[in-house]
Amino acid sequence: MSGLYLLRHPRVAVAPGICYGRSDVALAEDPAAIAARLRTQLPADLAIVSSPSSRCLRLAEALGPCDTDARLMEIDFGEWELARYDDIPRSLIDAWAAAPLHFRPPGGETAAEMAARATAAARDWRARTAPRPLLIVSHGGPLRAIAGQARQLAPAEWLHLPFDHAELRPLDCNH
Repeated sequence: MSGLYLLRHPRVAVAPGICYGRSDVALAEDPAAIAARLRTQLPADLAIVSSPSSRCLRLAEALGPCDTDARLMEIDFGEWELARYDDIPRSLIDAWAAAPLHFRPPGGETAAEMAARATAAARDWRARTAPRPLLIVSHGGPLRAIAGQARQLAPAEWLHLPFDHAELRPLDCNH
């Protein structure tokens, strides 16, 4: 079995067109039912670490005892948190699209900063929990960065890795 498993939180109860990252939003799916489905796909001696965001932590706790690490939180969109994308000035959306790794929303962080903290957390937890397999329960952004680094992809490639809600992804990697 793989030494590293990545799992995105369940679907959230957020209206379409709302920008949310670090905001703690409600779930639209039952984490206990998802955990029951996934449990058979995971090794018994698994170490679990989760983003402290409730949408991740509720699923992680349903899978077993876990630790939390704030470095696994989703990107901080700053002033854009819980705003409608239609209400964000088009010039800012265009600037973000032109430099997706290095654009900083007002009061927020860049995708590169989020990726650096998330990949550092994954490295630290793999070292701390080895030789046990590790499950990281987090958000789309951090999981893309962790998977991209594990697969040695360029940032432009990992930005677009698909991570569906409540999708378990085993990774075979040596770092």
